[in-house]
Amino acid sequence: MLEEVIAAFEHQDYQTAAKLLKPLITESPNDPWVHFYVARLHEVSGKRQEAEKIYRQLLKATINNKILSQARQGLQRLEDAEQAERKKAIAEATAEPTNAEQGILVLEPINNEQRTSAAKEFAKIMQIDPYSARLILPSRCWRVYRIGKIGEMQFYGQQLQQADIPCFWLKIPHIQNIKVYQVKYFSQSSKNPNAVCMSADHQLGSLCFSWSEVTARVMGLLPIFEEVVDINVRGKLERKTQTQDYAHFCDLHLPERNSILRIYDSGYEFQQGLEISPNATQNTIRINWNNLIGWINQNTPHSQVWSEFQPFGETVLDQTETLNQIPANIQLYRRENSNWDSAFHLYSGIIFVKNAKSK
Repeated sequence: MLEEVIAAFEHQDYQTAAKLLKPLITESPNDPWVHFYVARLHEVSGKRQEAEKIYRQLLKATINNKILSQARQGLQRLEDAEQAERKKAIAEATAEPTNAEQGILVLEPINNEQRTSAAKEFAKIMQIDPYSARLILPSRCWRVYRIGKIGEMQFYGQQLQQADIPCFWLKIPHIQNIKVYQVKYFSQSSKNPNAVCMSADHQLGSLCFSWSEVTARVMGLLPIFEEVVDINVRGKLERKTQTQDYAHFCDLHLPERNSILRIYDSGYEFQQGLEISPNATQNTIRINWNNLIGWINQNTPHSQVWSEFQPFGETVLDQTETLNQIPANIQLYRRENSNWDSAFHLYSGIIFVKNAKSK
């Protein structure tokens, strides 16, 4: 009977093969060749998961070298077919010019209870090992996982979402096109404040807006690095770059204007405009900053506050390919450029674009 099954497969008569296999499954349930041809039938029928499961079981349960070789070949065929389909799907997904723009795929936090099962699915979709997948999946904040054509990011993102792995994807040009103004000081009344600010091309101007336009406030600390002289373990002097302080930043999102008002402590002129911080000339920068943020908070009670920049920045800091495409839009004096600046704008930009897409 098995010879007839083999002959049916050789003639690609899979309907006959299926009929012949049905009684053999009952009569010879322990025959590995029967299991192998059941797997082959699943394979040619497009039931790849069922086929893969049997092939892997054969690799564990049999010592017959010929069956082992055939099972390995079966697994390779399945992998090759999946790769071919993946390439075709990605090519189709990026065929449209708008889908060929650069984008990012962002993973959202996942709780520990779901981590093990999610890591297996993530590993399978992204074709990496489960251990690495478990390390990549974030538990606290967003993680920018991949950069590439937006059509490809959407392709992977939809697969991840179908596997209950939270994620989203955005076009990088949408972040690049946000207008950013550094606020020097606020003038006029608090109901309709006027921000005297500097544009990205260092043009001084003013922007009058309503507090109701502010949909989000993004808070962050950016490290200030200084070169110091220290004594190493050998007792010799050496120069090191260390974090000496942090600059406090607050972004106000005005989506209707596609604009961000960016404020930072040492760049704000507390002695100018509205007297937000009493005795500003006598206070420390920290006291003045706290008073300013308190005033902003009072006037924007309905806007959402985002303050998870620090852990986000740590995960994206070495992704230079992504950060090189993100203009920092931060007028902070530094001896050397820092990826922290672009990381903050990326964090704020992701929030800006994601919130705009959800409306």
